[in-house]
Amino acid sequence: MTPDELHSLLLPENLNMLEEHGSDDPSSFALRFQGRADIPARAIAEQLDCRRRALKKLPVLSQKGLLYTAPALEQSSGEAAATYKASLMGGERLIDLTGGLGIDAVFFSRVFRNVVYCERDPLLAELAAYNFRRLGVSNVEICQGDSLAMLHSFSDDHFDWMYVDPSRREGGRRSVGLSAASPDVAASHDLLLRKAAKVMVKASPALELSGIERQLPSISAIHVVSVGGECRETLLLLERTPARQGPIARKAVLLDTTAGEWREIAGTGWESRSPAVPVQAFFYEPGPAIIKSALTARLSEVYGFDYVSNTVDYLTSNRFVEGFPGRTFRVVASDRYKPKTFRSFLQRHGIRGAAIQRRDFPLSPEEIRRKFRLRESHCDYLFFTKDSAGESICVYAVKPSPAGGEAPSVQGRNAAPEC
Repeated sequence: MTPDELHSLLLPENLNMLEEHGSDDPSSFALRFQGRADIPARAIAEQLDCRRRALKKLPVLSQKGLLYTAPALEQSSGEAAATYKASLMGGERLIDLTGGLGIDAVFFSRVFRNVVYCERDPLLAELAAYNFRRLGVSNVEICQGDSLAMLHSFSDDHFDWMYVDPSRREGGRRSVGLSAASPDVAASHDLLLRKAAKVMVKASPALELSGIERQLPSISAIHVVSVGGECRETLLLLERTPARQGPIARKAVLLDTTAGEWREIAGTGWESRSPAVPVQAFFYEPGPAIIKSALTARLSEVYGFDYVSNTVDYLTSNRFVEGFPGRTFRVVASDRYKPKTFRSFLQRHGIRGAAIQRRDFPLSPEEIRRKFRLRESHCDYLFFTKDSAGESICVYAVKPSPAGGEAPSVQGRNAAPEC
């Protein structure tokens, strides 16, 4: 969307058209009205597409008639994550250095008396101003321009908190490292902490966490956030005078998008692993935020589970635990993986299709599927990994029933219509 398109879109007659055609297919709308000088057809089509995408990410706010751009909506926090971040903060003043569409600022405005929203892109700043008005948010000051340059206009200690969500796109590609993002929070570390006693940095979920304290000496905690079972954000909490002694505190945060609640697993990432044992009756895969946080060992302590291997994050137990923070499977069989005899393993158990996953195993799922001509299946699961002795194994498992029993499967064991 261009500035001219936005200004045309904001005319009352065009906003009305957007609402009237809210159920239209975006492409069909663009084709139907292309060439009309009085209608910003492309901008309205973009809004129609973005509003559909926003339904899942912003289930409440998306009903309020907000405006978006597709790239900014992709980068924006979802409501569940924004709610969680705001729960960690509070005070008189916060500055958001990378305001975007203003979604985070909306939630911060509920826990701070004053919020300063900064955004380099004038188009996004104008969109955010419109969105704040739509939502009745009146305690957010908008500053358009270079946020780091603007920071110098504020006195030291002016803010209680600072929030930074650096842009991770470089040359059209998404980057991961802190120094490749803009603003570079590692290079600006000292400036940020002069202006605010506490800083929250939203980093890529793929950020390498080992050695992060060398880039950010004031880091006090790391929160890895998953939404609906998918890692979405890595939050780095900085404090000017951290009380941290020893390892950085870590949390895996599992957000529930429907209930607005979350579960946490806390630790340091340095917990000792229990010795690996042979595969037992149930097979557990921790949620991705737990694995990313290096908190699987802490999880195994909490539940009394054992590791399947000394090198991967699969757990096993003879107990079925409902509500495990991850995926749970009932083991049908497990055996050493030997290419020459694996076909007989498949035939013995009637496996013609399966969902395939591997950790610390030489073949990719695609290679395994081609080699043994296995179809896709959502009923049977094959896990390829190492066992307690370091040998390659395959674990054949199914989803358990609510009581912990075996779920119906396609291979004829209590076959169910849905399989």
